[in-house]
Amino acid sequence: MFSRLKVGIIGGGGWLGRAIGAALLDKGVVAPADLILSSRSGRVEGFDAWSEVQITADNRQLARQADVIVLSVRPEQFAAVSIEASDKLVISFMAGISLATLGEATGSRRVIRAMPNAAAQIGQCYTPWFAAPAVDAADKAFTQAMFEACGSADEVGREADLDYLSGLVGTGAAYPALLAEALLSHALARGLPRHIAENAVRGVVVGASQLLGRDGMPPAEMLKAMFDYRGTTAAGLQAMINGGFQQAVEAGLDAADEAARRMQARFARLRQ
Repeated sequence: MFSRLKVGIIGGGGWLGRAIGAALLDKGVVAPADLILSSRSGRVEGFDAWSEVQITADNRQLARQADVIVLSVRPEQFAAVSIEASDKLVISFMAGISLATLGEATGSRRVIRAMPNAAAQIGQCYTPWFAAPAVDAADKAFTQAMFEACGSADEVGREADLDYLSGLVGTGAAYPALLAEALLSHALARGLPRHIAENAVRGVVVGASQLLGRDGMPPAEMLKAMFDYRGTTAAGLQAMINGGFQQAVEAGLDAADEAARRMQARFARLRQ
């Protein structure tokens, strides 16, 4: 536990705010009495077991009380968030909102941008984060511990890296879901019963992909092994590659990166 730091999550009623808050409590990173959650309704579900957690609808009150302020709101809601955090650590989950814009809006020099995703709910979230120069070692240690409570995390060296990773990591299960939907559509078109097709797709996208986990086989090694076997998998992989699979993935990631840059420019203008 971090010296009784009070942590306030603006947007604590949303799925990501709730997931992060619950992980902090489950892992003992923050004591229940030191967690403050805000939502527009003043209600947050899922925290009945921790009666000491404070729930509020007043973001300014949260900012006054908290030592660490987490901004877990959608980027388009950012303009409506008005807080003063001149001596606080501010951690933002918003894509496309730069450190400079965050600093101007909150008055804080101790600002961190991070990109967690929906896998925080199951403790499998990978979170990249980037810190402003004024963020000290203690701030970084807390940030790393917060994200390790719901998965794993890395500090990245450039803000541009965080923008790129917003389109890669921030998607959570969306890219695997796109692959799963394509596989499912093909299986159904071949006449498979839906429950069998869905089980087969989950077995591939969710189950078998665990072989690529942190301690598993590197992707390139897995592909080489499948190609070397020269079986049905190799034939399927080669056809996908010939059909432009790599180019489609690259185009998607480039588009997501460009969207993050456009968002950053747009929100910077809105704050002027």
